[in-house]
Parts: sequence; C-alpha cells; structure tokens
Amino acid sequence: MAAKRKAPEPQVGSRMDLLAYIKDNPDVEHAPYGMEAVVAHTDLANPGVIFILKNRNNAMNIDHKNLLHPFYMVYLGNDGSVLTDHLQPKALLDTMRHLCKGKTKPDMDLCREVNKETNDGRDMHKYNDLLRQAIDSIISVKQESDIDSLFEPGPTTALQGDIKGLDDFELIAFLIIR
Repeated sequence: MAAKRKAPEPQVGSRMDLLAYIKDNPDVEHAPYGMEAVVAHTDLANPGVIFILKNRNNAMNIDHKNLLHPFYMVYLGNDGSVLTDHLQPKALLDTMRHLCKGKTKPDMDLCREVNKETNDGRDMHKYNDLLRQAIDSIISVKQESDIDSLFEPGPTTALQGDIKGLDDFELIAFLIIR
C-alpha cells in the first residue's frame, strides 16, 4: 500500500508579497545590476552578506539541483563561512523577507557605517573577497555533486556544465547584514 503524500503547504506570504511588490514597482526588471542594501542583523540572521548572482553559463544547472537557475543566492558570514548555500533558496528567501519586510527607507546609520567602511564605495575589497568566496562555494558544491554522481545509477554530471569562477556570474544585488 502506497503511503499518502502530504501536499506541500502553499507559499502564499512570499508569493503575495512578490506580486504586490511588482504591482507597485512595475519597472523592477530595469533596475541596474550590482545594487546593494544594508539591514540590521537579528536573532534569526547573523551579520554577513547575501549575494544574488546570475549564471552566464546555461549548461551549469545540468543536474537540476538549483531551483532558481540561472540565479544563485549564497549567504556568507563576515568571516567567509557559508551560512546558507545556493541549494537552499527557500531558506535564503525567507531570511531576506524576514530582514527586509516593511522596510521602505534606508537605515541611515547603517548606510553611514558601510560608507565609512568602504570609503563611500571606493574600497570594496572586503565585499569582493566575500563575492569570490560565495562563487567558490557554488563551485565546491557543484564539484561534490559531480563526484557523487559518479557513484549513482544513471548518467554522471561530472565534466558537464563546468564553471571556473567569477567570470561565469553577474552580480545582480547583495544584501549586507550588519
């Protein structure tokens, strides 16, 4: 006798929030790439950065593990540790929603902190290093998946959709969590 499958719970809150946002901001698709925002950390979200990237390589998602392909999201701590990898998009979207919902104006104190730290955006080495680490984490997860596929039935993903690094991605936006 087959076990009954429980239907997934609807994602009403997130989907409705997105639809309302698009209705109020129809030109969102024309926003420039590389935008950043800063929010305060909470008990549910440690200081760090969430990067949103777009893969330029269509063959990258050959194993269909990234549900947002060609988009990738990675949440890193300030020390470069991966807090949430790109294979957990719901957790990342929930974190972003938690941090950003209801915020319609910048927190000027946090903006001043980031501006001081980055010399008004002229010294972004900290965030460039974290971006490289985020992409390295995507590559690492892909390589682990490729190795695992060698020992599973069916075709392997090894040597398919290879990514090499920063040049394979475009930075869409990033959220600094202070």
